[in-house]
Amino acid sequence: MPATPHADGSLTATHWGTYRVHTQNGRVTALTPFERDPDPSAIGQGMADVVDGPLRITQPMFRRGWLEQGAGPADGRRGSEDFVALPWPEAIERVAAELNRVRQHHGNEAIYGGSYGWSSAGRFHHAQSQLKRFLNTIGGYTASVNTYSYAAAEVTLPHVLGSFYPMVNGATSWAQMRKHTDLFVAIGGIPLKNGQVTNGGVGQHVQRQDLLDAVADGVRLINISPIRSDVMAEAGADWLPLRPGSDVALLLAIAHTLESEGLTNQQFIASHTVGFERFRDYVLGHSDGQAKDADWAATLCQLDPDDIRQLARRMARERTMISVSWSLTRQDYGEQPYWAAIAVAAMLGQIGTEGGGIGFGYCAMNAIGANYQGIPGAALPQGNNPVKQFIPVARIADMLLNPGERFDYNGQSGHYPEIKLVYWAGGNPFHHHQDLDRLRQAWQRPDTVIVHDWCWNAHARHADIILPAATHLERNDIASSSRDPFLVYMTQAIDPVGESRTDYAIFSALAKALGVEEAFTDGLDESQWLARLYDETRDKAAVQGIELPDFEQFRQQGWFEAEPPRQPQVLMQAFRRDPETHPLGTPSGKIELFSATVAGFGYDDCPGYPCWIPPREWLGGATAATPLHLISNQPRTKLHSQLDHGQHSRSAKLNGREPVMLHPDDAAARGIRHGDLVRVFNHRGGCLASAIVSDDVRPQVVQLSTGAWYDPPSSPASGLSCLHGNPNVLTRDQGTSRLAQGPSAMSCLVEVERYLEPAAPVTVFTPPTIDHRKGTAD
Repeated sequence: MPATPHADGSLTATHWGTYRVHTQNGRVTALTPFERDPDPSAIGQGMADVVDGPLRITQPMFRRGWLEQGAGPADGRRGSEDFVALPWPEAIERVAAELNRVRQHHGNEAIYGGSYGWSSAGRFHHAQSQLKRFLNTIGGYTASVNTYSYAAAEVTLPHVLGSFYPMVNGATSWAQMRKHTDLFVAIGGIPLKNGQVTNGGVGQHVQRQDLLDAVADGVRLINISPIRSDVMAEAGADWLPLRPGSDVALLLAIAHTLESEGLTNQQFIASHTVGFERFRDYVLGHSDGQAKDADWAATLCQLDPDDIRQLARRMARERTMISVSWSLTRQDYGEQPYWAAIAVAAMLGQIGTEGGGIGFGYCAMNAIGANYQGIPGAALPQGNNPVKQFIPVARIADMLLNPGERFDYNGQSGHYPEIKLVYWAGGNPFHHHQDLDRLRQAWQRPDTVIVHDWCWNAHARHADIILPAATHLERNDIASSSRDPFLVYMTQAIDPVGESRTDYAIFSALAKALGVEEAFTDGLDESQWLARLYDETRDKAAVQGIELPDFEQFRQQGWFEAEPPRQPQVLMQAFRRDPETHPLGTPSGKIELFSATVAGFGYDDCPGYPCWIPPREWLGGATAATPLHLISNQPRTKLHSQLDHGQHSRSAKLNGREPVMLHPDDAAARGIRHGDLVRVFNHRGGCLASAIVSDDVRPQVVQLSTGAWYDPPSSPASGLSCLHGNPNVLTRDQGTSRLAQGPSAMSCLVEVERYLEPAAPVTVFTPPTIDHRKGTAD
């Protein structure tokens, strides 16, 4: 039951911002930005017109073939068949029976708990936590590890710096850089569109003003990226448009210049690092006969060698912050850019200084570098998973296609289980995974795919069973993030649309059917869980000196803001001042420029020090006469694929399709003009998009953001895998290396041509055929 009555103008929180929700006659009419947000995102406004729109799933849905023929591999029918609506009692009975069948005949490791993604900002109604708690209650599941965002860094940084999340969340604040930084080197840029979001919720968007204030105070920016707009124009950044995939070559050349010209801070290297000699011998060419100097790198990067040398000298001369974007990890050998950037920062000797050193992902989220104290919110307990089987998160298609096959990961060896049932709540693999034609084939293999979702996106369309989930506007919750100073009470604004239910209500009903209701619910309803989680949050906050009001006072006020820290944050400052008293979590306690642990794994694609390995797919190794490199970056009008059907996202499309940006020279060579319908293609697939011609992208590079809902043709179409413009029909589904097995979407070559045939309409914004007959349980 709702903990509070619906209230017009009450707050809701999302990963892209906090809003006041306005309603009339039980319907949402508008979302207006939270009054405390100086630079709100417009993404949330797209929610008002879709929460009860034609794409809303309002009843339990079953794929006709699964319902009539029973569980089993779908042989291409998932994603193409119509659906049958069934009443909730029958839906719960059928799902419980299928879970029991798989557990009894194949064991719990045959269940893949695939929840991954930005499902909700609420602490209680967090789909991934709800799913994992439920599956653990019934005996466990095969899990995944790491993230699509930066898997290569998640695995690499603990070997080099001793930890990952403290290094990301602990980024030196913009407030410090305003005072002390001379030069900000943004490798991969610092795109403000990414800074709209933070997982767990955003109370105030600060990245734009922080960046402008830093520039006004004299910080000079260098944008090292194939895309000029990866740093906002107002920042006046110098642009070094290097060739995609060559970041490591550039960093090694900077290291070579520093060492060969006597600019390395030898004192810091000696006191705070280990393994420099191995790295130095490689950079100077002593170990392999190839000096990694600026002339060597210039050919790979397609930059002037003198520009590389001048950049290195300037970085040594000035207080320098090196920023490496998360996107650098999502390419072939994505472990290497972060390791190489750390090596350069160590050679400069500025790590741990005020305004100098290194940062991981400035503007990747609103929180990175912000000057505030986050509130350590309590989370729904997930329990313990008895199943020890796991996969690296980006290897799901490999698992489904190759059960029993061996894989390497971070010094471990595993085998892919044979998955009979996929249960997914939160996230959309048909957005974030690569090579979607391959994933679609793999998706046919399990006996059953169960999904909680609220709208007819590609994920729902490729399910056997869809249990309609309530949105954040239809439930009460508490939003908090360790990366944001605001705690927000999310008041239910409207009743759940149709027959949709919260994830908690769905899992509670399933738990009851399976005889584990008490173990799953702890005997608590929504309001009691919220009170428990708030009290735990209040206790955690008190340890950090944050005094929260009691729950009722907080609920009435609607939000709480923590005071900013007394001292702006400086990454690794304590380690710099005293590495013996404040060692890192590495075996040596120091920065490991050579890792004996990683070297001991014996991986030929990831040795024990940062090195240059040519990407498997890139312009430097291309054989085609006129190839183009695809950058599939984050969108600016939505969070990943969320709300692609909302007004804000659809207003940015061109002729109803996702825009693709080409350099004028590349467009002219292909006879393409601004606004033309084009086919973007390679041997993996092809998609339709609308051309934007701009010199904001370097020659031989095209940019097509992710997030367009995957829309495969209903009948075979020559050279087309998506009618709408999803770039992941083009990207490669291969691990970064045997160390992290992360996604390598950014290593992708394509060609672009005008599309002269009659274009099939985009169909993904039309619901599938639904049979509303009354179901009868067997």
